[in-house]
Amino acid sequence: MSRLVVTGADGLLGSRITNPTSPFHDGSRTVVGFGKKELDITDAVALRTTIAQDDVVINCAAYTAVDAAETDIDRAFAVNTVGVGLLARTCAEKQVRLVHISTGYVFDGSADNPYETFSPAAPINVYGRSKLAGEQAARTEFPDALIVRTMWLYSEKTSGFPAALLSKCERGEPVSVVSDQFASPTYTDDLVFALSDLVAHPEPPLLTHATSTGAVSKYEFACAIAEVAGFDVDLLRPCRTTDVRAAADRPRNAVLSDSSWTGRGLKPLPDWRDALRRAFAPAVTGSRARCGPG
Repeated sequence: MSRLVVTGADGLLGSRITNPTSPFHDGSRTVVGFGKKELDITDAVALRTTIAQDDVVINCAAYTAVDAAETDIDRAFAVNTVGVGLLARTCAEKQVRLVHISTGYVFDGSADNPYETFSPAAPINVYGRSKLAGEQAARTEFPDALIVRTMWLYSEKTSGFPAALLSKCERGEPVSVVSDQFASPTYTDDLVFALSDLVAHPEPPLLTHATSTGAVSKYEFACAIAEVAGFDVDLLRPCRTTDVRAAADRPRNAVLSDSSWTGRGLKPLPDWRDALRRAFAPAVTGSRARCGPG
């Protein structure tokens, strides 16, 4: 039986792809996950000995600490660029399908409309530059690699923006959240279902955007999280990006168009509000059999 190999399997997305409830556990492939300690994508020898012919590889391995990347530049580029290039080269040599996860941070955020796959990329922070360079390395080493950009990925786990927000709300602490940054919050489970449809597609797009449907400011997203979880939204305070001390600049508009996705007949991801209710209020919405695309 062929394998689905997931790199970065100890991360937010990778752990959901390898979870037994994932749609990839349908009996068609053996799902094998490698965390960063088990498989370093910057190690060319390890990649060649791990990946085999007939595998399908989803690369979730990434340096994602946006602010830390401003000073940890070498490590960010090592993982997000050099490692991606080595992985793509290995997949090309083994003739296996590669799906690489990227980000809307490759754009500068100055556009008035959602970004298309053909919109000019102009990242404004080190993380974005390393991810864009990774896309370019993947395309150079393996022209048939599939690149999927997403944004504001979250789950109901005890880490990330929603978890930190709810932790403060639980303690009754006021929270300032920027109201001038916009994107589409994307629930990991929905993206996993979308990726399973992408892998099964006979003619998938080589570069595409996959986010939840709809766009919202980070402040409005925070209010929705607090409301669904039953906390007082009055604890939240809107602020401007310029009011926040952060090492890295963020794009104000990171909304991604899904025209490249739906243009190939792939089903749009569910609306971000619906996803949020399923993620944080399971007792209200009920169990989720297959609410994702497809």
